[in-house]
Amino acid sequence: MTAPASLDAAQTLARLGELTVVDVRSPAEYAGGHLPGALNVPLDRLDRAVPALKEAAARGELLVVCQSGNRSRTACLRLAAHGVPALDLAGGTSAWAAGGHALDRPAGAPARPPWAMDRQVRLAAGSLVLLGLLLALAHPAFQLLSAAIAAGLVLSALTNTCGMAAVLARLPYNRTTSCTTAGEATLEATLNRLRRG
Repeated sequence: MTAPASLDAAQTLARLGELTVVDVRSPAEYAGGHLPGALNVPLDRLDRAVPALKEAAARGELLVVCQSGNRSRTACLRLAAHGVPALDLAGGTSAWAAGGHALDRPAGAPARPPWAMDRQVRLAAGSLVLLGLLLALAHPAFQLLSAAIAAGLVLSALTNTCGMAAVLARLPYNRTTSCTTAGEATLEATLNRLRRG
């Protein structure tokens, strides 16, 4: 598959009013700061949102955003497979903020947002590899833990997916609410906004 078309931060700023911006990060990452007017549809809920995103794309261009551009690229490719065209913000929210552009935060958002998902994955993977190596001093079989994490990282790179990120996204501190029903209601409200335009 070819890479999705993308806009840089300056191009996005010039066209922000005409784009429907969809942030595919976890709700907690989104609450930590997002592009003005962005709607949160977490990557793990993207398939449920395809019909509403298709309706929104029929009215105007979609711009998909994440922290660094990796998840948004994945989302654009998944949307393209469903016939939904979408642009990608090159460099993600990080590039937007680095360009000196403001980020919006919902009322009541935590003052200190959680780490970006890629940073959480690096910490978890590195910690598990180190743990495996340390435990291998007691018994060599623990080296298999480090090998399994290394194999998972290689698979993640080859498939451009990340199972560890999917697991970490489900942790309570990566959600804006611990109540699944409230999270579903928030997603449903977002999908309704996408349908209405």
